[in-house]
Amino acid sequence: MSAIDALVTSLPEGRVVTDPDVIDSYARDRTFLEPGKPLGVVLATSRDDVVTTMRWATEHRVPVVPRGAGTGLAGGATAGDGTVVLSLAKMTAIRELSPADEIAVVEPGVITADLDRAARAHGLMYAPDPSSYEISTIGGNLATNAGGLRCVKYGVTRDSALGLEVVLADGRVLDTGRRTMKGVTGYDLTGLFVGSEGTLGVITAATVRLRRAPLQAPATFAAEFGSLRDAAAAVSAIIAAGCQPSLMELLDRATLVAIDDWRHIGLEASTQAMLIGQSDAADGQEVASRMEQLCMDNGASFVAVSSSPAEAEELIAVRRMAYQAKERLGACLVEDVCVPRSALPDMITAIEATAVRHGVQICTVAHAGDGNLHPVFIFDHGTVEPPAEVWAAADEIFRHALSMGGTLTGEHGVGLLKRRWLALESGPVVTEVQHGIKAVFDPLGLLNPGKAI
Repeated sequence: MSAIDALVTSLPEGRVVTDPDVIDSYARDRTFLEPGKPLGVVLATSRDDVVTTMRWATEHRVPVVPRGAGTGLAGGATAGDGTVVLSLAKMTAIRELSPADEIAVVEPGVITADLDRAARAHGLMYAPDPSSYEISTIGGNLATNAGGLRCVKYGVTRDSALGLEVVLADGRVLDTGRRTMKGVTGYDLTGLFVGSEGTLGVITAATVRLRRAPLQAPATFAAEFGSLRDAAAAVSAIIAAGCQPSLMELLDRATLVAIDDWRHIGLEASTQAMLIGQSDAADGQEVASRMEQLCMDNGASFVAVSSSPAEAEELIAVRRMAYQAKERLGACLVEDVCVPRSALPDMITAIEATAVRHGVQICTVAHAGDGNLHPVFIFDHGTVEPPAEVWAAADEIFRHALSMGGTLTGEHGVGLLKRRWLALESGPVVTEVQHGIKAVFDPLGLLNPGKAI
């Protein structure tokens, strides 16, 4: 009996898919990367399915690629030859939602926005909200330590993760963390697994922190600027003034043009950048007015403040359209460098200069309140891999971000795409320690090989 036949036999009927066309759809994520040819796909519906799969993988020495919704932008879920894809998308139960403790226990296939909606029914919210929140899963968010639009105030996924249920490479089940807001017993294994990109274990449940939802709709503004640097300066002024926005998003003209060509948002010819901000504080309208004035003081040509929740949602929708609009232009190499907030104006200037120097189309958006920029390099759809000038421009931007005390990735993860630059940031000692940690949890190197480190 072949290894894959043994897996089919060990799991309930229908759990293992071996049809090549179906396998191919599970073998790729949202990047341009071409996957290899996996042996099959496991459609897990329970922790037991994951345990059985990992025991089988250890016995037969078959690498396993964990997968959520496949919305990743760094190649973290791209499968290689001879692997088995372990899909967790069918594990969609919210096992518990406790308003009294302000926590939820959820399986990895729960859609991020669905958890937030479930929490809102109890006057709570789930704070992390990546732009893909309507299609991305909690498991994928945990794997990459996703951030999102609200992270300027509420932090990234790790800040909401209290405990995890993890299946290790040999099929053992590890429970980390707690249900309490505080706890320092032993090493922080929860924090270690969050952001590990499926290389240390397979998360089958998470206890996450919920927060009180604002009592009133957030106040939102959108400001237009004649230069991207002026918009970045306005961000610095807003943060320095202590406004504590709950959202602060910056879009460059190339992104706005892509959105306007698609959705006809009425973009003015003079607008080079747009800043969208929000306050969910009790005095949110007053805070929004202060942010409006700071935008005007820093060169904004126009500022609109929402007067209703519907208007606010329309403004936020412009930001959430950004990536889909860029995908219409061509294949996308999406990056997510992060720099200290004070360095944001200089980093944006550097990106603009790099695009001109290399003759590359770059559309940039930023979680501006925390210095996380997403320069997206556009190239022809029919190209298997980005052309040399795109890689050269990306290399220059990465090096510039690191020279400012920044990082290669703020929330998308390393995956496959950023491994070539890892040594620039990590150094030999960090690399050695990380490989040592990997060896403790996955000594055979079966979990998502070639990713993250």
